[in-house]
Amino acid sequence: MSSKLLVIIATGDKAKALTGLMYAKNAIVREWMEDVKVVYFGPSEQLMYSDADVANAAIEIAGMSETFACKAISDREGISEKIDEMGVKVEYVGTIISDYIKQGYVPMVW
Repeated sequence: MSSKLLVIIATGDKAKALTGLMYAKNAIVREWMEDVKVVYFGPSEQLMYSDADVANAAIEIAGMSETFACKAISDREGISEKIDEMGVKVEYVGTIISDYIKQGYVPMVW
């Protein structure tokens, strides 16, 4: 079993997003996994932009691991620049997600 984890935060629900981010942070800090990547996709991007708690968690994790947000969605919402300022890379994530899975990362979707 792979010890590489791809956490995909797709929910617009604050409690679910924070739970997923708490797990990602602890997996990094406590070294539960060899490597952890985080991708924000869909409603979570607007949540990250509009909610201080989610934004702070995203900023903290961006300082620990490679994180991405979907450019197609953030451009559509007009929030790409703000997300980028948080330290989250804004890129088209379809290929990124697919490549991580091909590299053995196990996706965990919140």
